[in-house]
Amino acid sequence: MFKPKAIYYEKEIENYELGKKLMEQYKDVPKVVIESHNAIEEMRKQDNKEFVNMKRNLIIGVRKTHKFVENHKVSDYLVPYTSSGCTASCMYCYLVCNYNKCAYLRLFVNREQMLDKIIKTAEKSDKELTFEIGSNSDLILENTITNNLVWTIENFKNSNKGKLTFPTKFDMVDDLLPLDHKGKIIARMSMNPEEIINRVEFGTSRLQGRIEAINKLKEAGYEVGILIAPVIFVDNWKELYLGLINELESKLSPKVKKDVFFEIIFMTYSYVHTKINEAAFPNAIQLYNKDIMTGRGKGKYWYKENIRKEGEEFFRENMKKYFPNNEILYIV
Repeated sequence: MFKPKAIYYEKEIENYELGKKLMEQYKDVPKVVIESHNAIEEMRKQDNKEFVNMKRNLIIGVRKTHKFVENHKVSDYLVPYTSSGCTASCMYCYLVCNYNKCAYLRLFVNREQMLDKIIKTAEKSDKELTFEIGSNSDLILENTITNNLVWTIENFKNSNKGKLTFPTKFDMVDDLLPLDHKGKIIARMSMNPEEIINRVEFGTSRLQGRIEAINKLKEAGYEVGILIAPVIFVDNWKELYLGLINELESKLSPKVKKDVFFEIIFMTYSYVHTKINEAAFPNAIQLYNKDIMTGRGKGKYWYKENIRKEGEEFFRENMKKYFPNNEILYIV
């Protein structure tokens, strides 16, 4: 379990069951009262090189924004939920935008309010809705601290309509395996070649652990998907990703391979990432490549169209060869 260096918390969390539990759980950890989890002045003043050290802090607050955002991929809506940020340090993470709210793990204790809105929205809809509850954090990781994912599944299973989905890069799924989820949960595992994980996705589970975890989840009756994401076009990318596809074909269980779906996402990057990574990880790989990347507005970069086209052709050809019966939901 994550042991924070310090806890920054809003006083209001003490009015919630989970807030009281976390304060007791971390009673020996130094604490700082804050007015808002969105505006921690002490964090804003830190240098880029302090990025990893700041991730050793834990912020606990009450989520006040509950706006659902339409999504048309695996889910119908992206839903703000029980956490934001992460303790890992993936060098491309899209949540890394500024220190006052993005670099570190924030936990939100008003889970009853958030889940209640999901259930009511699902029940009012004329069609079956799926809600993405893990777009702002990694709920498998968070669950090791809060038990929130177990709590969520147990409290959602008896709802009349709807499904929940989340992606993860972590393999700590054993607490989910005995749950009676009633087929309402879609678990999606993010995969990358081991070399990419080692060089870019610091603090996450190894590839073998992720494969074993998705096999376990399928065996426990969960609907499962796999994200090959983010695809990073390093010099030997074809060799690496063909190796990944081969490894998935050989190590995924027959039950997973029977109906798993895939999402393939090319990396986007930014000027902010570049500056933070240069200071915090001076010896790490340089992800920005001016020869194959182009501006996307507001200091963001993505791969040039010819690179993206080549990548899409590569994945469609090889996924059809090794996973002919499985759907690729999208390549972006």
